[in-house]
Amino acid sequence: MAEDMRPADDAVLTEEEQDVVDAAAEHGEKPQPVFRNVEEFVVYRFLPMYCRPLGDYRWCAQWWKHSEAVSRFHALWHAWEVLRYEPGTGMAVWYRDHLDPHLEVLLSSKGPFSACSPEHHQDPVPLPSVPAPEGWFEDEW
Repeated sequence: MAEDMRPADDAVLTEEEQDVVDAAAEHGEKPQPVFRNVEEFVVYRFLPMYCRPLGDYRWCAQWWKHSEAVSRFHALWHAWEVLRYEPGTGMAVWYRDHLDPHLEVLLSSKGPFSACSPEHHQDPVPLPSVPAPEGWFEDEW
């Protein structure tokens, strides 16, 4: 990845990004995340690598308007950044434990893009909720 795609040296790292640094430090390296943000991960890693004929799969070119998809891609990105430093089976673990389960949901005909097509975005509609009666839940914090 081009040098201008890397985070600045004085950037504040998230907890997950710090995990990347810590994992690499165990191997005597000072790593930088490959991708600066989730969009870079989706555009430069996910989309070119995981091509699928649509068929039963669903996709939305405006994937970033689907909060569930963004959350799942964010989790995939952070897991990828950490597991790429695991020798031997790191990437196999990423595929098995992270990518494959998320792909089933993301691209499913019942997943976050279910009402979309690559050419047409449909805003997600949240599930309905009725407020619980006062005192139903104890405050935990």
